[in-house]
Amino acid sequence: MEEFRRAYARLCVAPQEPVLRRLRERCAASGRGRLDLAAQSLSLETCGALGRLLPGAAPFTEVALGDCGLSEEGVTLLLRGLCSNTTVKLLDLKGNNLRTMGAEALGKLLRQNKSIRSLILEWNSLGIGEEGFSCFCQGLGANGFLQRLDLRSNQINHQGAGELAMALKQNASLQELDLRWNNIGLLGGRALLNCLHTNKTLKRLELAGNNVPSDILKAVEQAMNHNQDRQTILSETQNRASILSKEVLSLKDEKTKQFLDLMDTIDKQREEIARSDRMSAAQVSQLQEALNEQHSIMNSLKAKLQMTEAALALSEQKVHNLGELLSAMRQEQTSMAECHLKELQQQKQEGADREAKLFRDLSAAGEKNLLLRNQVDELEKKCKIQQDQLFQVKQDLTNTTAELKLRTMQAEEHLETEKRRFKQSLEDMESLRVKEVNHLTQHMEASEHSMQERIQKLEAIRIALEEELSQTKAAALTERGQAEEELIKVRNWARLEEQRLEHLEEKLRLMTESRDEAQNCCLKQKQMVAEAQAKASQLSLHADGLRRRLEELQQNLNSKEEEKVTEVNKVKVELQEQIGHLQAERTAQDGLREKIAALERQLKALSSSHREAMLDKESEISVLLEKLRMKEADISRMREEEAQRASFLQNAIMAYVQGSPLGTHSSRK
Repeated sequence: MEEFRRAYARLCVAPQEPVLRRLRERCAASGRGRLDLAAQSLSLETCGALGRLLPGAAPFTEVALGDCGLSEEGVTLLLRGLCSNTTVKLLDLKGNNLRTMGAEALGKLLRQNKSIRSLILEWNSLGIGEEGFSCFCQGLGANGFLQRLDLRSNQINHQGAGELAMALKQNASLQELDLRWNNIGLLGGRALLNCLHTNKTLKRLELAGNNVPSDILKAVEQAMNHNQDRQTILSETQNRASILSKEVLSLKDEKTKQFLDLMDTIDKQREEIARSDRMSAAQVSQLQEALNEQHSIMNSLKAKLQMTEAALALSEQKVHNLGELLSAMRQEQTSMAECHLKELQQQKQEGADREAKLFRDLSAAGEKNLLLRNQVDELEKKCKIQQDQLFQVKQDLTNTTAELKLRTMQAEEHLETEKRRFKQSLEDMESLRVKEVNHLTQHMEASEHSMQERIQKLEAIRIALEEELSQTKAAALTERGQAEEELIKVRNWARLEEQRLEHLEEKLRLMTESRDEAQNCCLKQKQMVAEAQAKASQLSLHADGLRRRLEELQQNLNSKEEEKVTEVNKVKVELQEQIGHLQAERTAQDGLREKIAALERQLKALSSSHREAMLDKESEISVLLEKLRMKEADISRMREEEAQRASFLQNAIMAYVQGSPLGTHSSRK
């Protein structure tokens, strides 16, 4: 306000002191939204300054310039400034004796301004000039924002009333018009009454003190009441439409929340399945590493067996060489005994030397036997290590089977919770549908009750509207039938969903059977592992028997040194038996390798079947998601149909209200 006062003082060469005082008082009273200069005689210069200050920059919503003694030129300057203003809502120009130029300026203002909602023109002379008042009426007809107009005591005659009637036919925003204390007369009253047949927005029209007959005043009052009823009906329909839209939005929000919850649960299930896959893959990799270690151990055992076989072959070759040497010595002894006795002594000495060598060779063979015994002890230790590793593998298999059982139980619990949630969502949907249908039926019953009351009130026009009422009732019955059909469809859809759920339960049962089969396969593998352990124990017992036999051989060698040849033959026979036993052990180890390979194949088959089952579950989840999307599309389609039906009802009510010929009847409801 202070800035406005300073701008006014700057624009005016000789600013008026009363205006400055009034502006200062308003600034002290902190009245920022109202410019009150009533009862101040404003000069032409102040009117021009105000006209330059009011466009856009002035922060006023109300301008009061009543009883200011404005001239025609001053009014034109002020109103020219208000043409581009966007903040002023109320303009008071009463008691300024406005005439032709003022009416023309007001018509231009109404044609250009889009913010003024209330215009007070009481105690002026706008109706004196016909051309100026016609311009004012043209601006009023072109305006679409003014809601209240006060034209009391403006010397408006029946011609001016006809111009106002033409403007009111074009105007669709004016709600209150005060024409009291003018000279409208009978003709003007009829013109205004005829314009009310097309104007449905005017709710208050004051015609007192205009020499208008009482029947015309009653007809005008009836028209005003009809417009008020129409406005109330429109507001009610708008409120109901807004309530329905809010309910639809709330339902959409609930469905989106439910869908997001389902998506979160599905994502969590996917994460859990991925975690289980990772754990199973890690366990399979661990088992494969253990099998690879067993393969490496078996390869090392094979290499050691080959080394022992090579050592046995070397010992056999040495024994054979010793036998050949003994035969040659016997032949030489027989030949030398026949030739020379002297040479016999030398030969005896040489034989003694050779016997010492043979004893040395036998001691070397005994040492080699000890080495072989140590190697057999190492083989036994390795067999025990293999048994321990097999026991660890068995424990790992039991742990994996227990984890698989726990995961299957968790998956079944998740599926049961999802079933319960889905059933609860279906029940909630059915309850919401029932509530919506009840709401619609109540709404229809209320509308029918209101229509019946209106029929009772409008008895004079009952004959012309009976057919329309019967049509609306038939439409309501058809809509009820359609709503019942939709309910039947929704129930059928729920039954189909229950059948689908039963089908999914059958699939789950098949999955549990396949899981039981996998568990049986695991039990069979455990039995095979137990058999392999039993065979390994038998091999260890056989190795103990070999060890005992080697000890008996050493005792026989120490006790029977004199019978060298027979002992060498026995050693050959025993070595051949050992070679046969080693070959049997090799064959048994080959059988164990084949069994291990079969177990690896079975593990691969189980992993592949588990992956296939996981893929099947993912496909089922995708199918369920698609079904949910289809259901949401159906729900949105049903909502759109319900919104269309509500709009059809609203249009029918609007058509009924607009088509009621109240202008031809004089009876008041």
